[in-house]
Amino acid sequence: MKRQRGKKSSYTTSIPTSHWWQVSVLSLLGGIILLYPGHNVLINEVFSTQDKRPSNMLGIPPIHPYPINKTGIYPGEDVTASGVIVLDAESMVYMYKRNETMLLSPASTTKILTALVALDAYALDDVITVGRVENDGQVMDLVEGEKITVENLLYGALIHSGNDAAYALADAYPGGRNAFIQEMNRKARAIGLSGSTFTNPSGYDGDTHKVTPMDLSRLAVAALGNKTVMKMVAIPQITISDIYHSRFHKLSNVNQLLGKIPGVAGIKTGWTEDAGENLVTLVERGSKKVIFVVLHSKDRFGDTTKLIDWVYGNYHWVDVAGTVGSTAP
Repeated sequence: MKRQRGKKSSYTTSIPTSHWWQVSVLSLLGGIILLYPGHNVLINEVFSTQDKRPSNMLGIPPIHPYPINKTGIYPGEDVTASGVIVLDAESMVYMYKRNETMLLSPASTTKILTALVALDAYALDDVITVGRVENDGQVMDLVEGEKITVENLLYGALIHSGNDAAYALADAYPGGRNAFIQEMNRKARAIGLSGSTFTNPSGYDGDTHKVTPMDLSRLAVAALGNKTVMKMVAIPQITISDIYHSRFHKLSNVNQLLGKIPGVAGIKTGWTEDAGENLVTLVERGSKKVIFVVLHSKDRFGDTTKLIDWVYGNYHWVDVAGTVGSTAP
């Protein structure tokens, strides 16, 4: 039926008066059913689904198993390091701390931060032309004018601990070396390294180039979140080249525990006369990840081995969210 323009339609629908009482009764019954979820399959299903959502969908962080010392035994003087941290990287529980806020020289463990800053600034396939070469200490034997990818410089810095690689990455940064070092300190504060200061990208000793064991453990946690860094630090040896494949560099990991201690997956060594022997280590056994930091040690590999044996001989992990305690593998 067409409606005339400008006039109200006379078309209406109506329900016979004799049926109004039926409609009213049905509406009342429908309301009772909707308000009584025990008999409403749809409502029950909605509530059931909400109650059974995983905790991460509710915005609650997952609860990781909690490490418990089952013997009450702790490291003694046979661990020679001045600064020690043992951290369960999943629950973020500190299992052991020694002089955790003492300022110590980091040596080449600095290169963990250097790598993270470089990865923020460059793509792995970016090409850097090496300028003035830093030939002091451990080097990968870069030459001035060599064109090499950021990825291969990172291999040189993290596997071989090449000081020349660290400086090449810093010198190519927008604003140069000083700007790179400023960004190292900004990055350090951003990831919670509140007590440490960095004055160079390689780890040379300096009056103000210092870290605390606690901060170094936090730096290791930040590195765990970077797949590129963690892949590189676990490689025992590799040969890389410049972009023309005319100059080759054979790189060997300084970490003697790789391939020797089950579960060791990196992370970084360091040594200078002032720093002594330093080592940051990740051990991954089963689902358990533990970070070990030893600074100013007389025997970094021996100290770390003792700490690893202590953890897996004296700790078990308890599932505080549910039920089961599991002995460390």
